Amino acid sequence: MSADPTSRSETLARRLPDTYLLIAGVGLLVFLAGFVFSPGRFDPQAVTLADGTVTQRIDPESFRYVDEAERGTLFVSGEEGRGLFNSVYEGLVSGSRTGGAVAIIAFILLTGGAFGIIMATGTVDRALGWLIGERTRDPRLMLAALFAAFSLGGAVFGMGEEVIPFVLMLVPVMTRLGYDRVTVVLLTYAATQIGFATSWMNPFSVAIAQGIADLPLFSGMPLRMAMWVVFTAFGMAFTLYYAARTRTAGDSHPPATGTDAPMLGAGDWLILTALMATIAWIIWGVVFAGYYLPEIATQFVTLGIVAAVIGCALRLDGMTPNGAAAAFREGAQALLPAALIIGFARGIVYLMGGDDPTTPSLLNTFLHLGSTSLNGLPVWLAAWTMYLGQSVFNFFVTSGSGQAALTMPIMAPLSDLVGVSRQVAVLAFQLGDGLTNIVVPTSAALMGSLGAARVDWLHWVRGIAGLFAGLVLLSSLFVIGAALGGFS
Repeated sequence: MSADPTSRSETLARRLPDTYLLIAGVGLLVFLAGFVFSPGRFDPQAVTLADGTVTQRIDPESFRYVDEAERGTLFVSGEEGRGLFNSVYEGLVSGSRTGGAVAIIAFILLTGGAFGIIMATGTVDRALGWLIGERTRDPRLMLAALFAAFSLGGAVFGMGEEVIPFVLMLVPVMTRLGYDRVTVVLLTYAATQIGFATSWMNPFSVAIAQGIADLPLFSGMPLRMAMWVVFTAFGMAFTLYYAARTRTAGDSHPPATGTDAPMLGAGDWLILTALMATIAWIIWGVVFAGYYLPEIATQFVTLGIVAAVIGCALRLDGMTPNGAAAAFREGAQALLPAALIIGFARGIVYLMGGDDPTTPSLLNTFLHLGSTSLNGLPVWLAAWTMYLGQSVFNFFVTSGSGQAALTMPIMAPLSDLVGVSRQVAVLAFQLGDGLTNIVVPTSAALMGSLGAARVDWLHWVRGIAGLFAGLVLLSSLFVIGAALGGFS
């Protein structure tokens, strides 16, 4: 008798080191590297952009080692030096209200709280339940609608672990229709990660990466919107093909969830309208008003307040003012691990000596060594190599915000040195980070979804091998095309 796939998935997940342990290990290696490598520095140079503005970039020819620079110690008092055990605190408090760890942590906690209120109203559950319970003559229309809805959820608010209850909800529905459990995970978790990886406005990956890279927040929307459509269409087509190929005899119609299919009430439509209006408001603010982290965080807080007022006034899922406050707290609390990872990751930058190219640091030395290894490569090949590097790194750090905090301080200036635009570097990050979450066993959301569907990880990987290969090919084409087309 074969082992329970749920327990096998959980055992595999438990054997892998925790993200905090991995980051701590990286920090220790960086600290020890300070006794092997000499810190270095660059000189800045003025660069005129296509729109006529002048900005400062690293002059790659100006690198030099600074052997007399101060090395790290275990503890540091005051402003000077780098202390191993000071790094966590220094990482958490680095930055200002518009950038760095402080701003990003505040942004994701407020955004998480706002979406916590929306989820507590039950509107998202009822909207998806309505799609699931909708009786249609052709189940393929329901599958396509569900895939698009979950992909949109990943693109707009970084849906991931939140799909696990929907996996549990969909398994009996899909089974009665004759579809297997892999189809359920494709419709839910895989769809959210495709949306997450190709998003034009994900506050937990694109916004953080662009903030670290000193790019206008949510810039490059047209290409990313087109990319989301292409990837979602490909994922949907694969899911429909797989579902048709593996389908067995089942009922002609999906059963309603519960005794009746959930109906969307006036309050639900008001909250969905508020959500769509907020998305439009954010797009307008970013494109025309120059909104950045403080303004966008305020927009999400406003959305949360509107959802709370509607939920309390119409008693959606029995919401009360105290319940709305608790939902905000729980939503922010759910993102506290991501906030801590960002702070810890910035602590690694602190151990390197900071991210100022004109100040001696190990980061500058690593940038110089990285640019030397990529020196002479065509721009498209350098960009594709960055994408592959992000994909591999995601095995170790599956948090999108954490990976952005760890890698973008290096990848953004490295892209300047090798002639790749920072926008392409962010594109390489988001595609490398998001899509590998579909297969890496270090992803808690993947393993949780597979456990809920009772699907073994190896069975899952075999079933979606074609999908993943196609996504890697599409990603490579987009990264290479963006590099050759001067995406910035």
